[in-house]
Amino acid sequence: MGEEAYKTMGRAGAASITVGVILLVTGIVTGIISIVAGAALLKNKSKILF
Repeated sequence: MGEEAYKTMGRAGAASITVGVILLVTGIVTGIISIVAGAALLKNKSKILF
């Protein structure tokens, strides 16, 4: 019984680390895309005619 608990805890820990890494990478990529898009908007704002 105790061995099952340790295996389950090990799997849950590994899954948590995996999800954390995926979220970290996704957050960094999203931040970079936002910065690039914002810079492009600021760069081209003088070309907008109303």
